[in-house]
Amino acid sequence: MDPNNPLQQLLLRGLGTTSLVSERLRSVTQAWVRSGKLDPSQAPALVDDVLKALRGETPELEQQAERQLERNKDQLLQDLGLARQRELDELRGRLDRLERSLRQRPGNEMPGEIEIPD
Repeated sequence: MDPNNPLQQLLLRGLGTTSLVSERLRSVTQAWVRSGKLDPSQAPALVDDVLKALRGETPELEQQAERQLERNKDQLLQDLGLARQRELDELRGRLDRLERSLRQRPGNEMPGEIEIPD
């Protein structure tokens, strides 16, 4: 291992931490089994589920977190009084339709538009 390579050191520390967490989790579940707090048949599944979550291998959990984050973001925007992109797009569409409607009426000029003679 190169002591001057911070990426390599970070990777090894991450692997070491994962290994320590795994060992500690197994010892805790064994203690729970011995004390009767956990069914022996459930212990391996619990360890696997927690380790999968730590490795990011739980897509349903990630999807649930994304949905919650989206709800929180929407609530924050609403609390701040800011419009969402969808709302802005709807308003732009309404403005475009109104401008088109005004242009199609004979003799109507759009405010701010100046006709320059040729």
